[in-house]
Amino acid sequence: MQTLRDALSSDRDRAAFDDLSAGRPTVWIPGDAAPTGDGETLTDLPALVDRAEARFRWFAPLIEELFPGTRELGGIIESPLTKVSALSDALSQEFGRPVPRNLWVKRDDVLAVSGSVKSRGGIHEVLETALTVAADLGVDLSPGPTVFLERPVREKMATRRIVVGSTGNLGMSIGLMGAVLGFSVTVHMSHDAKQWKKDKLRNSGVEVVEHDTDFTEAVHAGRRAADADPRAHFIDDENSRSLFAGYAVAGRRLVGQLAAASVQVDEEHPLTVYLPCGIGGAPGGITYGLSTVFGDNVRCVFVEPVSMPAFMLGRLTGLDDGVSVTDIGRGELTVADGLAVGRPSGFVGATVGGLIAGYATVTDDDLMRALALAYDISALPLEPSACAGLLAAGCLEEGEPDNPGAHIAWLTGGSLMPDHEFAVLLEAGRRMVTAGTIS
Repeated sequence: MQTLRDALSSDRDRAAFDDLSAGRPTVWIPGDAAPTGDGETLTDLPALVDRAEARFRWFAPLIEELFPGTRELGGIIESPLTKVSALSDALSQEFGRPVPRNLWVKRDDVLAVSGSVKSRGGIHEVLETALTVAADLGVDLSPGPTVFLERPVREKMATRRIVVGSTGNLGMSIGLMGAVLGFSVTVHMSHDAKQWKKDKLRNSGVEVVEHDTDFTEAVHAGRRAADADPRAHFIDDENSRSLFAGYAVAGRRLVGQLAAASVQVDEEHPLTVYLPCGIGGAPGGITYGLSTVFGDNVRCVFVEPVSMPAFMLGRLTGLDDGVSVTDIGRGELTVADGLAVGRPSGFVGATVGGLIAGYATVTDDDLMRALALAYDISALPLEPSACAGLLAAGCLEEGEPDNPGAHIAWLTGGSLMPDHEFAVLLEAGRRMVTAGTIS
């Protein structure tokens, strides 16, 4: 650990490293922009995202049929953008620091299929896989995507397997979407995964393999199982460009929502987006998508639990997936199960590292306090992971919350949580909130 610290070039970076090692909440704003990967990688990405957008549009009639909640948007999987000024005030009062009043939430907690930020990426790779498998099996796709609802086609799809490793939400999106398309699906889940997510998957016909290990080991177990099965396709959360492209579509779509809400984004009105971060795929893809439409006028902040600051550690040291949180004595269980990742994606770090404006870490207790405020002030029933962005709002402003730009806390997870599970979290969060904040 000392060697990692000694390699850092500035007092500011060493102070951030010390905070990570001690499990203290911190904010780190990088100095000079880090490399964003090789030219070939970046040159190829726009076309990948274009194809992902087209794939979502082609499958829209099927999505609309399978998930009636998407009918209002014509089968497009998208979430609302909502302003939460009252919640901003409550957060400021509770945590004793300025929080921008021009605060919005991107409600991926209610996103179709799996109710989390993982929906788009996971669903996109399942859809892409379905097209590949259908071609291999000789399925005629000329009638359109609803051909996947026909029994003979589903019987063919059932001969193929999708395998993934997950702490919960990615497995939910891939498992639920894969199952409705007829695939056999196996989700390898780490010890952080919540029981209700395992139960939901099993009740949907998905095989769940439980591991007494962390996320990285669950992913590796899934990869080994897929490698041993010629009928299987492994979805690799560490390196998948298909997942990344699906997430990037969300960044592109945000421009239309902001315009509809009359939110101005330009040099004088920069947009700041706070993204919960686990391995980095979802926030990385969204960051890339946002950068393609807003350029330097968007600032993205990745937010992680103090026990699992994998992405920030990888970027801070420049080692990306060459370092783990266990190397600095961290890696404890966290209530933010969706963010419980000990080693970041090297692909994402190399690809979008230079596009990230800042990093923040937050404690479990603060996540629980924010969960209670989000529900009692703004009627947002969230998982703890979904509250990460709320806690980081304004962290780049250095005491200037009146920045004229908009701020968006990207939410993830909550709508599929059983009521009794949420009730337990809410009561725990309420007990932690400063007396008198919630009325």
